[in-house]
Amino acid sequence: MLHIEKIVDQAACAAVVLKEEERGDVPGWVMITLMSAVLVAGLLAIAQPALQGLFNDAINQVSR
Repeated sequence: MLHIEKIVDQAACAAVVLKEEERGDVPGWVMITLMSAVLVAGLLAIAQPALQGLFNDAINQVSR
């Protein structure tokens, strides 16, 4: 019975270690997501007039 208790104790310790290691990952992927969203918003703000012009030209050519 001691052997099983030792295995359970080791598994519990491993789960705690894994849980502690995972805590640092969440801010990383959140930061990458936010930075990507800000980058896309910035590029869209800069390129929006040019993209609207391309869209309007394409629609005008199709409408002719």
